[in-house]
Amino acid sequence: MSRTEEQRRAGAPTARLRRLIAGLLGLVAAATITSCTTGDERPSIVVTTNILGDVTREIVGGEADVTVLMKPNADPHSFGLSAVQAAELEQADLVVHNGLGLEENVLRHVDAARASGVATFAAGEAADPLTFHTADEGGPAGEGGQPDPHFWTDPDRMRKVTGLMADQVIEHVDGVDPVTIRANADRYAKHLTDLTAWMEKSFARVPANHRALVTNHHVFGYLADRFGLAVIGAVIPSGTTLASPSSSDLRSLTEAMERAGVRTVFADSSQPKRLAEVLRTEMGGGVRVVELHSESLTAEGAGADTYLRMMRANTTAMVTGLTGT
Repeated sequence: MSRTEEQRRAGAPTARLRRLIAGLLGLVAAATITSCTTGDERPSIVVTTNILGDVTREIVGGEADVTVLMKPNADPHSFGLSAVQAAELEQADLVVHNGLGLEENVLRHVDAARASGVATFAAGEAADPLTFHTADEGGPAGEGGQPDPHFWTDPDRMRKVTGLMADQVIEHVDGVDPVTIRANADRYAKHLTDLTAWMEKSFARVPANHRALVTNHHVFGYLADRFGLAVIGAVIPSGTTLASPSSSDLRSLTEAMERAGVRTVFADSSQPKRLAEVLRTEMGGGVRVVELHSESLTAEGAGADTYLRMMRANTTAMVTGLTGT
Protein backbone atom coordinates (compact mmCIF):
# COMPACT_ATOMS: atom_id res chain seq x y z
CA MET A 1 0.00 0.00 0.00
CA SER A 2 1.36 3.40 -0.88
CA ARG A 3 2.09 6.02 1.74
CA THR A 4 -0.55 8.31 0.20
CA GLU A 5 -3.19 5.59 0.56
CA GLU A 6 -2.20 4.99 4.17
CA GLN A 7 -2.53 8.68 4.96
CA ARG A 8 -5.92 8.87 3.29
CA ARG A 9 -7.27 5.92 5.30
CA ALA A 10 -5.79 7.22 8.52
CA GLY A 11 -7.38 10.63 7.99
CA ALA A 12 -10.86 9.30 7.16
CA PRO A 13 -11.99 8.72 10.79
CA THR A 14 -10.74 12.17 11.71
CA ALA A 15 -12.76 13.79 8.90
CA ARG A 16 -15.89 11.86 9.88
CA LEU A 17 -15.36 12.87 13.49
CA ARG A 18 -15.07 16.51 12.51
CA ARG A 19 -18.31 16.31 10.54
CA LEU A 20 -20.06 14.60 13.46
CA ILE A 21 -18.85 17.25 15.90
CA ALA A 22 -19.92 20.03 13.53
CA GLY A 23 -23.34 18.46 13.21
CA LEU A 24 -23.76 18.16 16.95
CA LEU A 25 -22.68 21.76 17.44
CA GLY A 26 -25.25 22.82 14.86
CA LEU A 27 -28.00 20.98 16.70
CA VAL A 28 -26.96 22.54 20.00
CA ALA A 29 -26.95 26.00 18.43
CA ALA A 30 -30.38 25.48 16.89
CA ALA A 31 -31.76 24.24 20.18
CA THR A 32 -30.26 27.21 21.98
CA ILE A 33 -31.81 29.66 19.51
CA THR A 34 -35.19 27.96 19.79
CA SER A 35 -34.96 28.00 23.56
CA CYS A 36 -34.06 31.69 23.62
CA THR A 37 -36.86 32.56 21.21
CA THR A 38 -39.42 30.69 23.25
CA GLY A 39 -38.13 32.18 26.47
CA ASP A 40 -38.24 35.70 25.03
CA GLU A 41 -41.86 35.51 23.89
CA ARG A 42 -43.73 38.31 25.64
CA PRO A 43 -47.36 38.26 26.70
CA SER A 44 -49.67 39.92 24.20
CA ILE A 45 -52.71 42.14 24.72
CA VAL A 46 -54.79 43.27 21.73
CA VAL A 47 -57.10 46.30 22.06
CA THR A 48 -59.75 47.28 19.53
CA THR A 49 -60.12 51.07 19.92
CA ASN A 50 -57.31 53.59 20.27
CA ILE A 51 -58.91 55.27 23.30
CA LEU A 52 -58.88 52.01 25.24
CA GLY A 53 -55.49 51.25 23.74
CA ASP A 54 -53.98 54.35 25.33
CA VAL A 55 -55.46 53.51 28.73
CA THR A 56 -54.35 49.88 28.47
CA ARG A 57 -50.77 50.93 27.75
CA GLU A 58 -50.80 53.18 30.81
CA ILE A 59 -51.85 50.23 32.98
CA VAL A 60 -49.62 47.58 31.40
CA GLY A 61 -46.49 49.68 30.98
CA GLY A 62 -43.62 47.46 29.89
CA GLU A 63 -45.09 44.26 31.29
CA ALA A 64 -46.60 43.07 27.99
CA ASP A 65 -46.91 43.99 24.32
CA VAL A 66 -50.05 46.00 23.59
CA THR A 67 -51.36 46.06 20.00
CA VAL A 68 -54.04 48.62 19.10
CA LEU A 69 -56.13 47.78 16.04
CA MET A 70 -57.90 51.11 15.39
CA LYS A 71 -55.80 53.80 13.70
CA PRO A 72 -55.79 57.47 14.78
CA ASN A 73 -58.74 59.57 13.57
CA ALA A 74 -60.73 56.47 12.62
CA ASP A 75 -64.44 55.89 13.25
CA PRO A 76 -64.95 53.04 15.75
CA HIS A 77 -68.34 52.24 14.25
CA SER A 78 -66.97 51.53 10.78
CA PHE A 79 -63.30 50.51 10.94
CA GLY A 80 -62.46 46.95 9.93
CA LEU A 81 -59.61 44.48 10.34
CA SER A 82 -57.13 42.89 7.97
CA ALA A 83 -56.63 39.14 7.98
CA VAL A 84 -53.39 39.64 9.91
CA GLN A 85 -55.13 41.74 12.58
CA ALA A 86 -57.93 39.19 12.91
CA ALA A 87 -55.29 36.49 13.47
CA GLU A 88 -53.62 38.64 16.15
CA LEU A 89 -56.87 38.63 18.11
CA GLU A 90 -56.92 34.85 18.27
CA GLN A 91 -53.25 34.68 19.34
CA ALA A 92 -53.53 37.20 22.17
CA ASP A 93 -53.45 36.46 25.88
CA LEU A 94 -56.18 39.06 26.43
CA VAL A 95 -58.43 41.08 24.13
CA VAL A 96 -59.75 44.42 25.43
CA HIS A 97 -62.72 45.84 23.53
CA ASN A 98 -65.38 48.46 24.14
CA GLY A 99 -68.43 46.30 23.51
CA LEU A 100 -72.07 47.49 23.63
CA GLY A 101 -72.10 47.39 19.83
CA LEU A 102 -69.48 50.11 19.29
CA GLU A 103 -66.99 48.28 17.06
CA GLU A 104 -69.65 47.07 14.66
CA ASN A 105 -67.31 45.55 12.08
CA VAL A 106 -64.93 44.02 14.61
CA LEU A 107 -67.16 42.30 17.17
CA ARG A 108 -67.44 39.09 15.14
CA HIS A 109 -63.66 38.75 15.28
CA VAL A 110 -63.72 39.33 19.04
CA ASP A 111 -66.40 36.64 19.32
CA ALA A 112 -64.22 34.26 17.27
CA ALA A 113 -61.25 34.90 19.55
CA ARG A 114 -63.38 34.25 22.61
CA ALA A 115 -64.69 31.01 21.07
CA SER A 116 -61.10 29.88 20.51
CA GLY A 117 -60.32 30.32 24.21
CA VAL A 118 -58.89 33.86 24.35
CA ALA A 119 -59.83 35.90 27.42
CA THR A 120 -61.81 39.04 26.53
CA PHE A 121 -62.78 42.13 28.52
CA ALA A 122 -65.70 44.33 27.39
CA ALA A 123 -64.93 47.65 29.07
CA GLY A 124 -68.27 49.30 28.27
CA GLU A 125 -70.28 46.47 29.78
CA ALA A 126 -68.32 46.87 33.02
CA ALA A 127 -68.89 50.65 33.21
CA ASP A 128 -72.50 50.73 34.46
CA PRO A 129 -73.85 51.69 31.00
CA LEU A 130 -76.59 54.24 30.41
CA THR A 131 -79.26 54.14 27.71
CA PHE A 132 -79.78 56.78 25.04
CA HIS A 133 -82.05 59.58 26.17
CA THR A 134 -82.62 63.25 25.39
CA ALA A 135 -83.91 66.09 27.51
CA ASP A 136 -87.22 66.20 25.62
CA GLU A 137 -87.88 62.51 26.08
CA GLY A 138 -86.84 62.37 29.70
CA GLY A 139 -85.86 58.72 29.57
CA PRO A 140 -84.72 55.85 27.35
CA ALA A 141 -85.15 56.73 23.72
CA GLY A 142 -83.88 56.03 20.26
CA GLU A 143 -83.39 52.39 19.39
CA GLY A 144 -85.58 51.20 22.23
CA GLY A 145 -83.35 52.42 25.04
CA GLN A 146 -80.31 50.43 23.98
CA PRO A 147 -77.13 50.82 26.09
CA ASP A 148 -74.89 53.71 25.15
CA PRO A 149 -71.35 52.50 24.30
CA HIS A 150 -69.63 55.90 24.75
CA PHE A 151 -68.84 55.46 28.44
CA TRP A 152 -65.38 57.06 28.18
CA THR A 153 -66.88 60.58 28.02
CA ASP A 154 -67.31 60.19 31.78
CA PRO A 155 -63.82 60.02 33.35
CA ASP A 156 -65.26 58.55 36.56
CA ARG A 157 -66.50 55.53 34.62
CA MET A 158 -63.12 55.25 32.93
CA ARG A 159 -61.53 55.23 36.39
CA LYS A 160 -63.75 52.30 37.36
CA VAL A 161 -62.79 50.48 34.16
CA THR A 162 -59.10 51.11 34.89
CA GLY A 163 -59.26 49.05 38.07
CA LEU A 164 -61.26 46.26 36.43
CA MET A 165 -58.87 46.16 33.49
CA ALA A 166 -55.93 45.76 35.85
CA ASP A 167 -57.75 42.78 37.42
CA GLN A 168 -58.16 41.20 33.98
CA VAL A 169 -54.51 41.68 33.04
CA ILE A 170 -53.31 40.14 36.31
CA GLU A 171 -55.70 37.21 36.01
CA HIS A 172 -55.27 36.31 32.35
CA VAL A 173 -51.83 37.49 31.21
CA ASP A 174 -49.06 35.20 32.41
CA GLY A 175 -45.67 36.75 33.12
CA VAL A 176 -46.77 40.22 34.22
CA ASP A 177 -45.90 41.57 37.65
CA PRO A 178 -49.15 42.14 39.59
CA VAL A 179 -47.54 44.74 41.85
CA THR A 180 -46.44 46.81 38.85
CA ILE A 181 -49.82 46.50 37.13
CA ARG A 182 -51.65 47.57 40.27
CA ALA A 183 -49.29 50.51 40.86
CA ASN A 184 -49.73 51.68 37.25
CA ALA A 185 -53.51 51.46 37.57
CA ASP A 186 -53.52 53.39 40.84
CA ARG A 187 -51.29 56.10 39.37
CA TYR A 188 -53.49 56.50 36.32
CA ALA A 189 -56.64 56.50 38.46
CA LYS A 190 -55.24 59.54 40.26
CA HIS A 191 -54.87 61.33 36.89
CA LEU A 192 -58.51 60.49 36.12
CA THR A 193 -59.66 61.84 39.49
CA ASP A 194 -57.80 65.09 38.75
CA LEU A 195 -59.39 65.17 35.28
CA THR A 196 -62.90 64.88 36.73
CA ALA A 197 -62.24 67.74 39.15
CA TRP A 198 -60.87 69.93 36.36
CA MET A 199 -63.85 69.19 34.11
CA GLU A 200 -66.29 70.00 36.92
CA LYS A 201 -64.60 73.35 37.43
CA SER A 202 -64.58 74.04 33.68
CA PHE A 203 -68.25 73.22 33.08
CA ALA A 204 -69.25 75.27 36.12
CA ARG A 205 -68.46 78.32 33.96
CA VAL A 206 -71.37 77.51 31.61
CA PRO A 207 -74.58 79.36 32.60
CA ALA A 208 -77.63 77.22 33.38
CA ASN A 209 -79.51 78.44 30.29
CA HIS A 210 -76.62 77.45 27.99
CA ARG A 211 -76.03 73.91 29.20
CA ALA A 212 -77.54 72.13 26.17
CA LEU A 213 -75.76 69.84 23.72
CA VAL A 214 -76.43 68.97 20.09
CA THR A 215 -74.01 66.58 18.41
CA ASN A 216 -73.55 64.62 15.18
CA HIS A 217 -74.88 61.50 16.91
CA HIS A 218 -75.56 60.49 20.50
CA VAL A 219 -72.07 60.37 22.01
CA PHE A 220 -72.01 62.63 25.10
CA GLY A 221 -74.77 61.14 27.22
CA TYR A 222 -72.34 60.06 29.93
CA LEU A 223 -70.60 63.43 30.01
CA ALA A 224 -73.95 65.22 30.23
CA ASP A 225 -75.09 62.92 33.04
CA ARG A 226 -71.87 63.44 35.00
CA PHE A 227 -71.53 67.21 34.62
CA GLY A 228 -75.14 68.41 34.58
CA LEU A 229 -75.64 69.18 30.89
CA ALA A 230 -78.76 68.47 28.78
CA VAL A 231 -78.68 66.49 25.54
CA ILE A 232 -81.15 68.31 23.28
CA GLY A 233 -80.62 65.92 20.39
CA ALA A 234 -78.36 64.72 17.61
CA VAL A 235 -78.27 65.20 13.86
CA ILE A 236 -78.19 61.40 13.61
CA PRO A 237 -80.65 60.21 16.29
CA SER A 238 -78.63 57.09 17.01
CA GLY A 239 -75.60 55.83 18.88
CA THR A 240 -73.85 54.94 15.63
CA THR A 241 -72.54 57.04 12.76
CA LEU A 242 -73.70 54.36 10.31
CA ALA A 243 -77.33 55.47 10.64
CA SER A 244 -78.85 58.30 8.60
CA PRO A 245 -81.29 61.03 9.65
CA SER A 246 -84.67 61.42 8.00
CA SER A 247 -86.21 64.76 7.10
CA SER A 248 -88.56 64.40 10.10
CA ASP A 249 -85.55 63.76 12.37
CA LEU A 250 -83.94 67.00 11.20
CA ARG A 251 -87.20 68.91 11.59
CA SER A 252 -87.67 67.62 15.14
CA LEU A 253 -84.11 68.53 16.01
CA THR A 254 -84.29 72.05 14.62
CA GLU A 255 -87.53 72.63 16.50
CA ALA A 256 -85.90 71.45 19.73
CA MET A 257 -82.92 73.72 19.09
CA GLU A 258 -85.17 76.70 18.45
CA ARG A 259 -87.08 76.08 21.70
CA ALA A 260 -83.83 75.76 23.67
CA GLY A 261 -82.16 78.68 21.91
CA VAL A 262 -79.24 76.45 20.87
CA ARG A 263 -77.13 77.59 17.92
CA THR A 264 -74.05 75.37 18.38
CA VAL A 265 -73.56 71.81 17.10
CA PHE A 266 -70.60 69.67 18.19
CA ALA A 267 -69.35 67.40 15.41
CA ASP A 268 -66.83 64.59 15.77
CA SER A 269 -63.61 65.19 13.84
CA SER A 270 -63.58 61.64 12.43
CA GLN A 271 -66.89 62.23 10.59
CA PRO A 272 -67.82 64.62 7.79
CA LYS A 273 -69.60 67.69 9.12
CA ARG A 274 -72.07 67.77 6.22
CA LEU A 275 -75.01 66.57 8.33
CA ALA A 276 -74.38 69.13 11.04
CA GLU A 277 -74.02 71.87 8.45
CA VAL A 278 -77.44 70.97 7.03
CA LEU A 279 -78.82 72.60 10.16
CA ARG A 280 -77.45 75.91 9.02
CA THR A 281 -79.77 75.72 6.05
CA GLU A 282 -82.68 74.37 8.11
CA MET A 283 -82.36 77.14 10.70
CA GLY A 284 -81.59 79.97 8.33
CA GLY A 285 -77.90 80.24 9.10
CA GLY A 286 -76.19 81.34 12.26
CA VAL A 287 -75.43 77.80 13.46
CA ARG A 288 -71.91 77.26 14.72
CA VAL A 289 -70.22 73.87 14.22
CA VAL A 290 -67.52 73.04 16.79
CA GLU A 291 -65.19 70.14 16.05
CA LEU A 292 -64.41 67.62 18.79
CA HIS A 293 -62.33 64.45 19.11
CA SER A 294 -65.01 62.38 20.76
CA GLU A 295 -64.54 58.84 19.43
CA SER A 296 -60.93 58.57 18.34
CA LEU A 297 -57.54 59.84 19.36
CA THR A 298 -55.51 61.87 16.92
CA ALA A 299 -52.04 61.13 15.62
CA GLU A 300 -49.20 61.96 17.98
CA GLY A 301 -48.77 65.69 18.49
CA ALA A 302 -52.14 66.61 16.96
CA GLY A 303 -53.77 67.75 20.18
CA ALA A 304 -55.71 64.69 21.32
CA ASP A 305 -53.25 61.83 21.10
CA THR A 306 -53.98 60.47 24.60
CA TYR A 307 -57.23 59.97 26.45
CA LEU A 308 -56.36 62.65 29.02
CA ARG A 309 -55.45 65.22 26.36
CA MET A 310 -58.55 64.36 24.31
CA MET A 311 -60.86 64.92 27.28
CA ARG A 312 -59.22 68.23 28.16
CA ALA A 313 -59.32 69.43 24.54
CA ASN A 314 -62.98 68.49 24.19
CA THR A 315 -63.94 70.12 27.48
CA THR A 316 -62.21 73.36 26.50
CA ALA A 317 -63.92 73.37 23.09
CA MET A 318 -67.34 72.58 24.58
CA VAL A 319 -67.12 75.26 27.26
CA THR A 320 -66.02 77.80 24.66
CA GLY A 321 -68.81 76.74 22.29
CA LEU A 322 -71.51 76.83 24.96
CA THR A 323 -70.48 80.16 26.47
CA GLY A 324 -69.63 81.85 23.17
CA THR A 325 -66.23 82.92 24.51
